[in-house]
Amino acid sequence: MPKPLMADDLLPLVAQLDPEQQLRLAKLALRAATMRGAGDAARYLAAPPHDEEFGSSDDALSWDADGWE
Repeated sequence: MPKPLMADDLLPLVAQLDPEQQLRLAKLALRAATMRGAGDAARYLAAPPHDEEFGSSDDALSWDADGWE
């Protein structure tokens, strides 16, 4: 079984990130810590999905195709 990572293992990796990415990581960690035990609704309010996470096709499955019924 692999040894779990500790803060001392992660700090050198975080130090290699640029300041913008360090801030993003800090925000993600804080959000994860505050969301412990929260339901899905609270998580989606805290971090809603982005537009690019879903397909943009209006008629992806073509539900109105002939022979559907």
